[in-house]
Amino acid sequence: MVKSFYEYIGEAWKRPDDSYVGELRRERLVKWRREPAVVRIEHPTRLDRARALGYRAKRGFIVVRAKVRRGGRRKSRPRRGRRPKRMGVHKITPGKSLQRIAEERAARKYPNMEVLNSYWVAEDGKYKWFEIIMVEPANPAIRADKTINWICDHKHRGRVFRGLTSAGKKGRALT
Repeated sequence: MVKSFYEYIGEAWKRPDDSYVGELRRERLVKWRREPAVVRIEHPTRLDRARALGYRAKRGFIVVRAKVRRGGRRKSRPRRGRRPKRMGVHKITPGKSLQRIAEERAARKYPNMEVLNSYWVAEDGKYKWFEIIMVEPANPAIRADKTINWICDHKHRGRVFRGLTSAGKKGRALT
């Protein structure tokens, strides 16, 4: 059986450090660290993953790369009047995954778009990067496409904020 182009990309991303992806990623991270938190990009970094999650290279689809700081919340320590256990400094973690936070930030930056899905791209000691696939419901090309025009319905508005993306459902223990 002959492997497809996408299978080769997928295999390379399974073990990034053993393949060409690891070297590419190190070079990219140097640039990505200097970029703003949410950046629109021309093409998906992981084409196989993007297409598996619904991306199509046509009008109405965009890909956004979001950078989220890793770890729990950084809360300042209260100056007085609590025993150490009740200080509320350590082990204060967000109720959402970093992927969900990245999706929401991208949705806030592009209010006319809907988040379709997202996937992990890279991480270092301080940040995690996710690429978010976004769809414009008002675009005629999207409205005419039978496979994706369900997102044009008004009941899907703001789906990322209601935990209806894959990452959102996972965080709500639905899948």
